[in-house]
Amino acid sequence: MFDIWIYSLVSVLLVSAISLIGIFTFSLNEKRLKEVLLYLVALSVGGLFGDAFIHLIPEVAEAVGLELETSLYILLGIIIFFIVEKLVRWRHCHIPTSEEHPHPFATMNLVGDSVHNFIDGLIIGASYMASIPIGLATTLAVIFHEIPQEIGDFGVLMHGGFSRSKALTLNFLTALTAVLGTILSLLLAAYIENLTIFLMLLAAGGFIYIAGSDLVPELHKEIKLKRSILQLLALIVGIIIMFILRLAG
Repeated sequence: MFDIWIYSLVSVLLVSAISLIGIFTFSLNEKRLKEVLLYLVALSVGGLFGDAFIHLIPEVAEAVGLELETSLYILLGIIIFFIVEKLVRWRHCHIPTSEEHPHPFATMNLVGDSVHNFIDGLIIGASYMASIPIGLATTLAVIFHEIPQEIGDFGVLMHGGFSRSKALTLNFLTALTAVLGTILSLLLAAYIENLTIFLMLLAAGGFIYIAGSDLVPELHKEIKLKRSILQLLALIVGIIIMFILRLAG
């Protein structure tokens, strides 16, 4: 159990540290940044789909079998993430900007991002409770998703009127809510039966929703053949990484 706590906390701190990635974006011009982001998004799609279908769902199937409840919990995960996105609009691309009132949307982004990161923390903790290889794979999937997400969130805060240093600080503070989620997940798992199974299925539904609803449409905005092929390759690489981790586990 001690190993699980160490792996979980180190993983979630690593994920939280990604919120500081905005520091490195200043070496890229806007055009180059957008190109790199699309490939990161494609890698994220592969990682999220791969973790859901290669790690989380098969792990639950091996533990309790594939029952009707399994599918219902996955669908519940999709619904929950849909509701969260509707309520707090944590996806930066859905937040309307305003020159006259910049701070409200930036504040909304911070609130939404905190909720999102807290859920990520719950998922990471639950995954390590299942097994360390599952935890590592889920952490990678979250990292793949967080890199383009955090770059986008940083841009929203900057556009909302925050200075570079304050945007970095606030983005990092919201990322730390993932640590709270992980600790809560590890503490509750000892008292609530099958909590890990439940959270893993919710995570699978959430990952499927994020990849299919939020990220894939972003990839379809690129119609040039060469870049589309590179995106496809990045997506496949994300899936392959998840597959290799499954074999290694």
